[in-house]
Amino acid sequence: MAFEHLVAEAESRTFEGWDFAYLRGRLVETSTPWDYQRIVAGLIPAAASMVDIGTGGGELLASLRPLPLLTLATEGYHPNVSVAKRRLQPLGVEVVEVLCDDNKAIPQRGALPFRDSSVDLVIDRHESFIASEVFRILRPLGLFVTQQVGESNYPELNIALGVRAQPASESWNLREAVRQIESAGLMVIDSREAKLEASFSDVGAVVYYLKAIPWQVPGFTTETYRERLKELDKKIRKNGPFKVTSRRFLVQAQKPSIRPEGPHR
Repeated sequence: MAFEHLVAEAESRTFEGWDFAYLRGRLVETSTPWDYQRIVAGLIPAAASMVDIGTGGGELLASLRPLPLLTLATEGYHPNVSVAKRRLQPLGVEVVEVLCDDNKAIPQRGALPFRDSSVDLVIDRHESFIASEVFRILRPLGLFVTQQVGESNYPELNIALGVRAQPASESWNLREAVRQIESAGLMVIDSREAKLEASFSDVGAVVYYLKAIPWQVPGFTTETYRERLKELDKKIRKNGPFKVTSRRFLVQAQKPSIRPEGPHR
């Protein structure tokens, strides 16, 4: 398929919620050594209440049924809020719009709109979080499970387009997350990290991805980066799929039955 056709088709597609089905088979990423969905599903039966921080379009949360009787979700990206509500409200899940900083500041800003010590399980897949807020809303012995995108994500893509990766993400890693979580008073019971490889099979997949993830290359438009995209298209046609790397990490933590002494943020 010609360059112009690939770009035009990607431009015409609408990204909604957190659904990357359009890229199936075109953006292929190796799996993490752990299964976040399976880990969370294994914890749900023991939880009477749960909060999903940054639910996106509610795709993952909906797949975890049956859910606790009291299940709430937050979303900070405004276009996703209505998508999540359509998917989750029929399941009895209330979706609350909140401030979202997407790891632009460490630690994060903004409170969770839930009562103190009211939740058994807090889950978070690829969303910013405030560890002290997670501590506050968890009941004693409550659990927090988060999978995060660490450090520079797909930096090879930024290099190919002549754009520096976002510097804030460079300081977001497993060590920093554990520091925040422990400083808040939570006990880390599991932490893992992995370096993943991914590949884009064509330049149209690159365009669609950059439209869906606008913080990868702020201000991205196909017109602004047309020449760089053409160069990338030629490389893919000559050398095969364009390979990139990313980091993921997982942390599980628990709120003690009694808050430890000492200052916490």
